[in-house]
Amino acid sequence: MIKPPGFDKVEHRYTWLHAFRRRQKRRPTRLQVSLMRFEGSSTYVTTDDLRLAVNAAITLQRPLLIKGEPGTGKTMLAEEVARAVGMPLLQWHIKSTTKAQQGLYEYDAVSRLRDSQLGDQRVQDIANYIVKGVLWQAFESPVPMVLLIDEIDKADIEFPNDLLRELDRMEFYVYETHELIRARHRPLVVITSNNEKELPDAFLRRCFFHYIKFPDRDTMSQIVDVHYPQLKRDLLKEALDSFYQVRELPGLKKKPSTSELLDWLKLLLAEDIPPEALRGTDHKSVIPPLHGALLKNEQDVHLFERLAYMARHNR
Repeated sequence: MIKPPGFDKVEHRYTWLHAFRRRQKRRPTRLQVSLMRFEGSSTYVTTDDLRLAVNAAITLQRPLLIKGEPGTGKTMLAEEVARAVGMPLLQWHIKSTTKAQQGLYEYDAVSRLRDSQLGDQRVQDIANYIVKGVLWQAFESPVPMVLLIDEIDKADIEFPNDLLRELDRMEFYVYETHELIRARHRPLVVITSNNEKELPDAFLRRCFFHYIKFPDRDTMSQIVDVHYPQLKRDLLKEALDSFYQVRELPGLKKKPSTSELLDWLKLLLAEDIPPEALRGTDHKSVIPPLHGALLKNEQDVHLFERLAYMARHNR
């Protein structure tokens, strides 16, 4: 077939335009991003600052870095955000041995070697031995997702640096198959940290940061109401009095968290502990019943007992 003049030019222009349009379809539009707003939920109590931080991360399309004491609901935040905005959730729980590469993919060379010894024809295609990580799964998802990277401070100090390009440009290269993996939709990345170690400045620059302050008494009452709506007011008052007094003890090695308060309340209800058992003329002279739900090491238990003994004897 004889090509008409200019055919190659038209074909090239069509191919480029078609590829451009395909790339645009894979990207979430500004309208889609602006419609994804987190207004809280009936099962998770949020402050105005926290809601503002989540929506800022959505608007900027930056990872949301959440820090705070253990047990303040950092991990649960990602679950509630995903549920509230109607997006699937992928979770990557970090351990001390976790490497950044595991979040992208892993090449299973051992399985390929075993299959080659058994004469399996699958060994001809190396792609059969590429195990996709959570980032790859999030990148290739046909819909936007919420990606939780939980407790990033547990990993090696180089772990955040190894993810800089991937989280910033939303792409990575698979050397074994010579392919570039790009995100079809930019996921909403939520990163939690217990502040056990400092994160690199270059990594922090690419995140929107929020610190979850420990709930004050009013906010804590709302949190308790979500989990135990039938709890009697007098028991709640006495329990919160005891809880915050335990947290304020000088020299306490580990302060009880929100999750530990909820566990303690569950035990108080299960054992039918009356409010009077938490009350005394001097709260410091009374060790709370079932205090093992609040105090998690012997040093803090001995400290509390010693202070209670001194208070009883007016020393």
